[in-house]
Amino acid sequence: MGFDYFSWVILPLLIFISRLGDVTMATLRHIFISKGFKKIVPILGFFEVLIWLVAMRQVFSHLDNAACFIAWAAGFSAGTYLGMYIEERLAIGTQIIRIITAEDIIPFTEALKKRNQGITVVDGHGAIGPVKLIFTIVKRSNKKEVIELIQSFTPGAFYSIEDVKGSERGVFTDTGKSSAVGRLFTIRKGK
Repeated sequence: MGFDYFSWVILPLLIFISRLGDVTMATLRHIFISKGFKKIVPILGFFEVLIWLVAMRQVFSHLDNAACFIAWAAGFSAGTYLGMYIEERLAIGTQIIRIITAEDIIPFTEALKKRNQGITVVDGHGAIGPVKLIFTIVKRSNKKEVIELIQSFTPGAFYSIEDVKGSERGVFTDTGKSSAVGRLFTIRKGK
């Protein structure tokens, strides 16, 4: 009797692929829940659980096969990474960028205004003296460009970025970028 390819190669590969699919969906589902996307979450949940049940049945049917356990764990790890990668590429939603600087902000704020990017500027007092606080809410697909502006106009600035669950009425750059699905399948240059 020869090597059992099905039990030691094909079945673990199928379990890995199944686990990759269901954990990718679970990761996306959790991210979409946190962003308030209510319509897609139940659909992802349905297919996530359906795939999980099929994969789990195969693992329980082959409890004596260590390759199935390794494939299960590897699929979980790869699915988590793939889900985060897909969500990052989709770049759905908005983020608030808070910039704190003691530098001259006029060239920076003018550059943002030229891009039709809304800003709010507040006077503040930091640990070493007066500062300006600049708040801007950006589409995630435009975040990289705004960070490049921060680094070129106010290189000594402190900034923080946080997801925004929702916002109304604002001034946002419209760069004519592709849709979220289009961004998923475009080739990235740099990070």
